[in-house]
Amino acid sequence: MIVIKLLGGAKKSFGKDLIQTDHDDITISQLLEYLLSIKPADTITLDTKNLLIAVNGADSSALSGHDTLIHSGDVVSIIPVIHGGSRSHLMIGHIHVELFNVRNQKGKNYAFLDHIRAKFPSLVLAGLSSKSLASISHAKKIVSLSLYAKKHGLMLSKKLETDILLRFAATTQISDAIKTLGIEQQNEFTIIAIGKKSSLDKLYSMLATNLTSINYASNIISITRRFKISKKHLSAVDSEFPLEDILAEKAAVLVL
Repeated sequence: MIVIKLLGGAKKSFGKDLIQTDHDDITISQLLEYLLSIKPADTITLDTKNLLIAVNGADSSALSGHDTLIHSGDVVSIIPVIHGGSRSHLMIGHIHVELFNVRNQKGKNYAFLDHIRAKFPSLVLAGLSSKSLASISHAKKIVSLSLYAKKHGLMLSKKLETDILLRFAATTQISDAIKTLGIEQQNEFTIIAIGKKSSLDKLYSMLATNLTSINYASNIISITRRFKISKKHLSAVDSEFPLEDILAEKAAVLVL
């Protein structure tokens, strides 16, 4: 028997959070075909092209993708992927945090970011490659670590925005972080903004014409390669989101 856990919007597609099936030795593609065949007609659409699928806690993109073979006894978790829209608001404790995915001219990104910082001196503004984000919740976990470090005097840098960059890159060397996650040669990058909601709203208005969307799921393979995270590493983590938790652990243990 295969156990299928439905998370997020997938629960609404089926009206339940768990399905069990007697199928054995089928691929993820075949499993998705089965799920579509039993989905109630009056529920929201299940977009099979935008799903994060984990088999026994391991991200299928780090296995064999939709060709991954599923056996009786396996647990499959299905999570609809939320594309990184132009504006993503997070609350970390009582602190307002926003992710702005920006399209700009390659070679002029740091000047653009410095201009924004001059306009909004009350905001903390960290710029990094959008390719460094596995999901919105991944971003939330890393920023939470930096905010905790600031509160307890454990930052890797005097500036919070630099601490955030270092933790996403999992390094204590600023030069390495910029080399890995620098924005200057990117057509798109992400601004992580921290501050009062009113200032974030004004920033949104200023950035509106430059905002774009990011498909975070497309970053997963490159992120696992960058940090040399193997299938074995992922399968060893007892979590619905093993990649995010491994990245958060790498960010948490950094010391100068």
